[in-house]
Amino acid sequence: MASKPGILTEWPWTWLGNFKYIVLAPWVAHSTYSYMVKDKSERDLTHLIIFPFLLTRMIHNQIWISLSRYRTAKGSNRIVDKNIEFEQVDRERNWDDQIIFNGILFYIGYHYLEQSHYMPWWRTDGVILTILLHTGPVEFLYYWLHRALHHHFLYSRYHSHHHSSIVTEPITSVIHPFGEHIAYFILFAIPMLTTVLTGTASLISFAGYITYIDFMNNMGHCNFEHIPKRIFSIFPPLKYLMYTPSYHSLHHTQFRTNYSLFMPFYDYVYGTMDKASDELYESSLIRKEDAPDVVHLTHLTTPESIYHLRLGFAHLASEPHKSNWYLWLMWPLTLWSMMVTWIYGRTFVVERNVFKHLNLQTWAVPKYSIQYLMHWQREPINSMIEEAILEADDKGTKVLSLGLLNQDEKLNANGELFLRKHPQLRVKVVDGSSLAVAVVLNSIPKGTTQVVLRGNLSKVAYSVALALCKGGIQVFTLYEDEYKKLKAKLSSEAGNNLILSKQGTPKTWLVGDGLTESDQSKASKGTMFIPFSQFPTKKTRKDCLYNSTPAMFAPKHLENVDSCENWLPRRVMSAWRVAGILHALEGWDVHECGDNIFQVNKIWEAALKHGFRPTISK
Repeated sequence: MASKPGILTEWPWTWLGNFKYIVLAPWVAHSTYSYMVKDKSERDLTHLIIFPFLLTRMIHNQIWISLSRYRTAKGSNRIVDKNIEFEQVDRERNWDDQIIFNGILFYIGYHYLEQSHYMPWWRTDGVILTILLHTGPVEFLYYWLHRALHHHFLYSRYHSHHHSSIVTEPITSVIHPFGEHIAYFILFAIPMLTTVLTGTASLISFAGYITYIDFMNNMGHCNFEHIPKRIFSIFPPLKYLMYTPSYHSLHHTQFRTNYSLFMPFYDYVYGTMDKASDELYESSLIRKEDAPDVVHLTHLTTPESIYHLRLGFAHLASEPHKSNWYLWLMWPLTLWSMMVTWIYGRTFVVERNVFKHLNLQTWAVPKYSIQYLMHWQREPINSMIEEAILEADDKGTKVLSLGLLNQDEKLNANGELFLRKHPQLRVKVVDGSSLAVAVVLNSIPKGTTQVVLRGNLSKVAYSVALALCKGGIQVFTLYEDEYKKLKAKLSSEAGNNLILSKQGTPKTWLVGDGLTESDQSKASKGTMFIPFSQFPTKKTRKDCLYNSTPAMFAPKHLENVDSCENWLPRRVMSAWRVAGILHALEGWDVHECGDNIFQVNKIWEAALKHGFRPTISK
């Protein structure tokens, strides 16, 4: 929102929320119906093709978003080192409003302008006229409109909304108030309207011009430089006809320079080119990829989780992972993405953060949770994890933490498999169990004397049970096999606090994977379920309380946090991920995997010292 919002700030359909696309429905239905009922000789492709073209624009923009986020996460050729936060993601989530707006105007234009009917696929004279009109009037008028928008009156009411994003992403290019978009459309309509009225318009000239605008807008707002230097060497005048991401980035950091649309020519003419443009371009081109100090290795969960990655849909990534009905409509794309991840055999960078002096990265194994349960998939998954560990070792990474099922006991013995194969690893492999145990123990309400432990017994579960029994807290189990397994791990004194009972259970349950609806029905009203597992408990009781999986709030000075970690709330990180950061911060030169578990109290105190906070107060 602008600092002093002016008239026509909000989009007319803002109140519709996610149902805003319904405003296009009458136009789309009419164009489709009229095309189907008319004779073949009377059908007009110009009318029918408007909606499919709008969809291709959305896909085009999304490709740029994903590419930009991937490249900035890796760090190579990055221009600005400042951070993107949730506030910017929320502000930019309506990037598709301008496509809806354009679609409505295209339909209206078709209805009222007879000359726009039955356009040919190609007309050379129309293409040339479009190029000339853009290079001349459009670029010239935009330059002066843009300078006017930086006058304090218009800037405070309109353009400051766009400049709220110092670090730009491709979609930043179209984040403007509604009134400002009206002015832009009038400007860009000059070539289109002229070619229609002169009878020289064609489908290619229209689609090509709009695609050019989208391409240049997206390209110029990337926060990484990717225009090769050699093209300016081959054709030197190109520097006056095409801007670069670093060129426009200076406009967002300096505000009073580099006003041009796509062609810097008018900045040179009127003396508003930033003198640092060439230097920033050169330095950005040679910038190397970031070397991470800490890597958190995660994986995909459900088929639709690909959309919730930071590289997917930005607004979905900024919210806790949950199933959305409209994602079911995208099953062809979901199926295609599953096939790609199935074939693609390498981990990829998902996210980059900065904490104190550490560069943090999150990498993802392109496998889904269900694949980790398939016996025949274990070897290829372990191979990917091993390659990621060795790559991190080559990069000089200090710590690699294993997230979700990448540390599964049946898969690789909580990571011990890789230490046996590579005993000389410099990177420390951490499964984070110690902090997960600490979070679970510190989530139990004060004064609790009895708890129920239920679910698949894991390294964390055994450690929690041992700590509680040693501390004099009675641990109830519901099944004899779980009781025997736990009993075998406890000393005779601690074992006295382990109880097999199915009746009169306490109101604090520590639960893991394998907890059934039948198990939950045995809990009394008001029971608190505290997970010790990587994955959240399925909620079947409305009269009980459910905690999140072991996690902690991140400190405010953890930078570049603009996405959620799976199902966790904003700025909350899983204990397994936090543990890797703590090992690096404290300089603990030890592995934590296999049967080894780090000192629980020590890592808890370190977490609090560095600003991480519990998600619940006891």
